[in-house]
Amino acid sequence: MNTITASAASTLTLSQRLIAGGLALMLGFLLVGTVGFASDMRIHNGAHDTRHSLGFPCH
Repeated sequence: MNTITASAASTLTLSQRLIAGGLALMLGFLLVGTVGFASDMRIHNGAHDTRHSLGFPCH
């Protein structure tokens, strides 16, 4: 199964890979921005604690 996945990934062109990466980056920024500015403090604090537990500084 890993061989199929590796061969399928290698058939993507550079532009397709850049588009996929750009979309993933935009989705990540959207999620971080949505959670970061959430009015419900439980959502914000949950994300804040998760960042700290993963070792990412946030302030």
